[in-house]
Amino acid sequence: MTTRHFLSTQDWSRADLDALLAQAAVFKRHKLGRELAGKSIALLFFNPSMRTRTSFELGAFQLGGHAIVLQPGKDAWPVEFEVGTMMDGEAEEHIAEVARVLSRYVDLIGVRAFPKFLDWQVDRQDRIVAAFARHATVPIINMETITHPCQELAHILALQEHFGSRDLRGKKYVLTWTYHPKPLNTAVANSALQIATRFGMDVTLLCPTPEYVLDERYMEFGRRNAAENGGSLRVSHNIGEAYRGAQAIYAKSWGALPYFGRWEEEKPVREKYRNFIVDEAKMALTDNGVFSHCLPLRRNIKATDAVMDSAACIAIDEAENRLHVQKAVMAALVAQPEAGNGQ
Repeated sequence: MTTRHFLSTQDWSRADLDALLAQAAVFKRHKLGRELAGKSIALLFFNPSMRTRTSFELGAFQLGGHAIVLQPGKDAWPVEFEVGTMMDGEAEEHIAEVARVLSRYVDLIGVRAFPKFLDWQVDRQDRIVAAFARHATVPIINMETITHPCQELAHILALQEHFGSRDLRGKKYVLTWTYHPKPLNTAVANSALQIATRFGMDVTLLCPTPEYVLDERYMEFGRRNAAENGGSLRVSHNIGEAYRGAQAIYAKSWGALPYFGRWEEEKPVREKYRNFIVDEAKMALTDNGVFSHCLPLRRNIKATDAVMDSAACIAIDEAENRLHVQKAVMAALVAQPEAGNGQ
């Protein structure tokens, strides 16, 4: 049996995702278990984290397992990912050894590695997590790279809880770009588009200009998901039209792909669109819409205090759900017949 990884929700069937969400709901009601008893997970953070690290460490503990946190380049050796390179730079060891050695120690490996923001054609290959999946002999979990599948599950679970139903078909869902003073990763936006269409919602991608439309790979996933699950996907650049009648608003800032690696050129472009902030006036256009965000969120930049502190905001619920869905993912992966080569 080939080891199954959790790199993208697109790799998992809708039935599989439903099963993960159902198990996450069980873990939310009964937080302690033994599904990871005697098991371990190595969590490799090439980028900072608060929610991801806390929820994975705690989740492993609550299921009887043990998590080891590593920060390559800080408390672990820098790692080389290129094949055939002469390693005369910063990296002390190659992914071919790192992944295989860790596979001898632990039962799962989590990887968090953001793009470099230099060349999207390179970054969209997701080389770091792909290299771990290629060389490791234990399941790999994507803790955010150019997608964020764990956030997707937490988001959908929060929406199901809010609407009181696992069936989200027909719900009007708006994924809106927001201003941010930095060029952020497209990961959460890619993932939100994937999962909302996967669950049959009528999805509007709201962004300032065509330059902010997401990579065609994820747009195509969205169109395919919508067709297969009874939803729809469209792009809008009209704030009022997009918000009107919406039932769910999900906000995220991301960098425009045509400017990828050229921040000084994009900066004056995005400065024109501070009006994309989620505020009370926009939320008033919705159909008693719910608001969420993956966090962290810069208040009064992405969303106002009034929106964040309102009863409509389920961002904290979504953040809590990271713990529960990740426990479900870890439990499912270690339950594979050939999973877990840790000693």
